Amino acid sequence: MRGLKRGYVQIYTGNGKGKTTAALGQALRAAGSGLKTFIVQFMKDFQYGEVKSLQQLNDCIELERYGNDAFVFCKQPPDEKDIAAAKQALNRAREAMLSGKYDIVIVDEVCVAIYFTLLKTKEVLMLLEERPEAVELILTGRYCPSELIERADLVTEMREIKHYYRKGILARKGIES
Repeated sequence: MRGLKRGYVQIYTGNGKGKTTAALGQALRAAGSGLKTFIVQFMKDFQYGEVKSLQQLNDCIELERYGNDAFVFCKQPPDEKDIAAAKQALNRAREAMLSGKYDIVIVDEVCVAIYFTLLKTKEVLMLLEERPEAVELILTGRYCPSELIERADLVTEMREIKHYYRKGILARKGIES
């Protein structure tokens, strides 16, 4: 481990835009200081702009993605494949966190994975309990359970005040995707 003497647990939640963006901004800042970040994304398989950008920083930031959100759009409960992908993602985050190779571990959209019953809150709480002291752990996603909020050291709620989606403007490449 290169850099942090003491890590903390951060959460970015809420219905406003910017949760993943804030976590990725932290990874970018860390890379500029020589810290290594591991990111695991739940329920995201779309080719978002950040995926391409992070490939250029793969010596400092590693990204792995598990599962997708197709079941949400089909208005169906997740199937066994979806649940297995989420469990694999959580296990991979745990491995990375305990490996000694990373200063920061970002578990992106984990709160949403809990909300859609892909994971249980207690499984994520166990991840927090296992966190080595020198690892910063960042969790993102809407619908963050109160148990995680209570356990975290820093919680930021993104609250939508106004959004152009309400006027029918769709996600724009490079801005929302």
